[in-house]
Amino acid sequence: MKNGISDKSLSFAVSIIRLYQQITKEYKEFVLSKQLLRSGTAIGALVREAEHAQSKADFLNKMNISLKEANETLYWLILLKETDYLSEEKFSSLYQEAEELVKILASIVKTTKQKLGRI
Repeated sequence: MKNGISDKSLSFAVSIIRLYQQITKEYKEFVLSKQLLRSGTAIGALVREAEHAQSKADFLNKMNISLKEANETLYWLILLKETDYLSEEKFSSLYQEAEELVKILASIVKTTKQKLGRI
C-alpha cells in the first residue's frame, strides 16, 4: 500500500509543480500558487518520511500530517478555480487526484490507529 501512495503522491507533486510554473508564468500570481505548491508537494515528502519512520506512532504522525496537507491542497485548488487562475478542466483533474490521495491517506491513518489501539 505504501508504494501505491508513494507513487501517487509523487505523480501528484509533479502535476502541482507544473501547475505552479504555469500560473506564475501566465498570471504572475505567486501567493496562492505558492501555498498550493507547498501543500501539494508536502504530501509525498511526508509519505516518504513515513516509509522510514522510527515507530508505528511516528509513521502515524507523518501519515496524518500528509493527510492534512492533502486536505489543505483541496482548499487551494478550489480557491484558485474560484479566482479564475484554474480552468474547470484542470481543476477537476487535480481535485480528483487530491481527493483520491485524501481517501487513501485517511484509510492508512485509520488502519494504523486501529493497529495501535487508538480507535
